[in-house]
Amino acid sequence: MPRDSFKTVYSTEKPVCRKCGRVDCICGQNGPAASGPIRVGRETKGRKGAGVTVVTGLPLPEAELKALLSDCKKRLGCGGTLRGTVLEFQGEHRDTLLAFLKDRGISAKKSGS
Repeated sequence: MPRDSFKTVYSTEKPVCRKCGRVDCICGQNGPAASGPIRVGRETKGRKGAGVTVVTGLPLPEAELKALLSDCKKRLGCGGTLRGTVLEFQGEHRDTLLAFLKDRGISAKKSGS
């Protein structure tokens, strides 16, 4: 009988990942998969008219997203935050962000008008 055909009901051993079959799972270390092209846009929805620049679609782990956010905030001289996998920056910085991301080897597209 193959090992994958039954579920463990109770065990005193450490739990094993169902995808990779290891105790110390390495499945989640690759980061989230790319969810389409990387887009740099501007939004005002839900912010009482205040515009923010958003970067969506970055296929990076959370630690690398935080490092990228910090570098971008230093370059732009503005505040920003990480909401899930979306980077948000205060103000209109689409053109500057596109150039900055291109210098770092990340190809992005401008979205919106």
